Amino acid sequence: MRTVLAAYAALALSACGQTTPATTGEAPAATVPLTAAEATAQDICGASQYGAMVGSNFAAATFPSDANIRIIQPGQPVTQDFVPERLNLITDANGIITSLECY
Repeated sequence: MRTVLAAYAALALSACGQTTPATTGEAPAATVPLTAAEATAQDICGASQYGAMVGSNFAAATFPSDANIRIIQPGQPVTQDFVPERLNLITDANGIITSLECY
């Protein structure tokens, strides 16, 4: 009976052990969420290639047909989903591009 109880106790304690491999304390880069500023600084969406468009009207801008672009005008509601690969063209009330950001 003691042997059965000892085996049961050992089995119960082994279930409490570590089940995932130890890490170095740093999360993998893919799981660390970026902020919009970090995504823009890293140019994840390719904003730098369109930098010359700042100051021009967005209606005159041309982009590849498969580009992931969102135009944000003042007062326009936008979703809060974070897509660092998406290029956001922020415009003023006259449609002039004021900034390009990744989020």
